[in-house]
Amino acid sequence: MSAPFYEDFEPGDRIVSTPLTVGRDEIVAFAREFDPQPFHLDEAAAEATFVGKLIASGWQTAALGMRLLHASVFRGATTLGSPGIDELRWMLPVVPGDSLVLKTTVEDCRASTSKPGVGFVRFAARLENGAGRIVMTQGFSVMFQRRGAEPPPPRPVTLAAPEPPPEPNDAEILDFIGQAEIGRTRDLGPYTFTAEDIVAFARAYDPQAFHLDPEAAARTHFGGLCASGWHTAAAYMRRLTTTRARDHAYTAARGPAPMLGPSPGFRKLRWLKPVYAGDTIHYRTTLTDRRASASRPGWGLAFARNTGTNQHGEEVFRFDSSVFAQWEP
Repeated sequence: MSAPFYEDFEPGDRIVSTPLTVGRDEIVAFAREFDPQPFHLDEAAAEATFVGKLIASGWQTAALGMRLLHASVFRGATTLGSPGIDELRWMLPVVPGDSLVLKTTVEDCRASTSKPGVGFVRFAARLENGAGRIVMTQGFSVMFQRRGAEPPPPRPVTLAAPEPPPEPNDAEILDFIGQAEIGRTRDLGPYTFTAEDIVAFARAYDPQAFHLDPEAAARTHFGGLCASGWHTAAAYMRRLTTTRARDHAYTAARGPAPMLGPSPGFRKLRWLKPVYAGDTIHYRTTLTDRRASASRPGWGLAFARNTGTNQHGEEVFRFDSSVFAQWEP
């Protein structure tokens, strides 16, 4: 199936997907691989957390939105990619059995001044559950080929041989967020993207040609098999939870360890460069601000700038996050 062209969109267009039902096993499987927090893994463990019940990872909710976007707005075909997400909000948790529908509105269409034959379409989307309640909203742009124009030529790419690095053995004391040092950076360690993992994630959530098929990807403007942007984001979450679990155990052996809650969303997510098969991305997070919660005594919001850098020292990923965390012991 051919992808829509830039000219197929006009401001005000609305596109509604077919429903997608989310099962418990799918929620737990994603969490085990990318976001192994108790409230994503087990009902009994979830009861003792900030959330209180089993819910899907927010990153899985975003990836499910991508699956519905591909099937509806992209017509099951391949685009030229997205530079990023302006803002995403997780409004309500997704729970097992939810039937999700994506409702997308075209906000703006702009021909590129630097990329001949390419146009940018800005969308606003909301993901609704079966009760018609909004579980996620986001604003983002996608690049489309212009009708009658030649597609951008493939860029030269040399794929790296994947060499999964060893798990770091460091551990640091976790501060309660009310005591944490603004500006402190935590190294979250590396994640290597293999071709097999890239394809597996794409099949489940983002089945565009440059994520699925090495030969087809080589003919696109990316020039080689590259990871879905949501795979890059999910890998960040894996590194964050892995590092935090190590830090939590280290802290708990010496005194009380702060708990982490869910995130209400993020801003300014940018996929700055493609992440190719064999690339190793090093993730970091820097605390930029904090605020005590008015509705949850003893809790607050932590704000951070998060980045990912490849083995060439190039920043490939960046976004600003917020997350609930315990404010004080």
